[in-house]
Amino acid sequence: MPEGPSVRKFQLLTSPFLGQVVAKEGGSSRKINVNDLNALRLQDSQVHGKNLYLEFVAAEGPLGPTAEETALRGEVAKGESSAWGGHEQVHASQAHPQDEQSQELQHSSSEVPEDAEGPGNWLCFHFGLFGSVRANELSRAKKANKRGDWKDPVPRLVLHFENGGFLAFYNCRIHWCSSLRADPASDILSVEFHRGQALDALSAPNPICYTLLDQRYFSGLGNIIKNEILYLAKIHPLTPGSLLAPSDLEHLLDCAVQFSSDWLHNKLCGKRLHFQIYQKEQCPLGHVVMKGTLGPSGGFKRLTWWCPQCQPEVFSGDGDPATVT
Repeated sequence: MPEGPSVRKFQLLTSPFLGQVVAKEGGSSRKINVNDLNALRLQDSQVHGKNLYLEFVAAEGPLGPTAEETALRGEVAKGESSAWGGHEQVHASQAHPQDEQSQELQHSSSEVPEDAEGPGNWLCFHFGLFGSVRANELSRAKKANKRGDWKDPVPRLVLHFENGGFLAFYNCRIHWCSSLRADPASDILSVEFHRGQALDALSAPNPICYTLLDQRYFSGLGNIIKNEILYLAKIHPLTPGSLLAPSDLEHLLDCAVQFSSDWLHNKLCGKRLHFQIYQKEQCPLGHVVMKGTLGPSGGFKRLTWWCPQCQPEVFSGDGDPATVT
């Protein structure tokens, strides 16, 4: 599913529509009544981790984006280029192997916020494996399906605005929430990200690759970022955090923030980010890469790539390698 940098890009696609009123709506969503959006004004757009939040108010409500949204508009203005021309669809199929698809779809429900309690002003979007947002264009089929049909993807929601233009949302769970219960302290791309809280989580005795995917502490950090930063920090994915030196944990956290920021910057500039270990058979130094499905017992397991030579096992005090059951 799209990770934090991709969802930030989705938010930037919605920003030109802030203050505009919904004139027509459609889509295949059965979780909400799309007609409820008619004549509402798109008031605000925010991101928390892997979730996009849109606030709608009565058309006579106040106008104007938030300070954070204004800053994001300025950032995307610097990075705009003809490479994406104001229209974006992040193709998760390029970022995730096919054998992860069924796992991703099952896992998506576990990352939906707990605030899906009922009607409210905020519409929350949690994107699936091929989830995306497109502005002023619809997604088209790139190849035939298994039955040989060339069918265009069906958007979950389409919003047409009075001033012209539309937004289309694909492969996502949508629900109303009465308030925005996002904690920016856990969002790796937020200026309010709390390093102390993150370091405390990393120092727990759990395998470090499990902790990194815990959205309570690393909201927006997904499987691609996990694999890449563990390689950059030269840490074996199954190393218990409690066996790592504080300096190693600090370095890993620096890698997480820097890699996520670089990925977002590349997206804004229409560039691809070169992965060093994710889905690779060899690391940049030419070593053979190991691949395994790792995750807590009874929990969700993710495909993981690591280099045994660049990311050696860490041994406990009794001389045995760290083991996980």
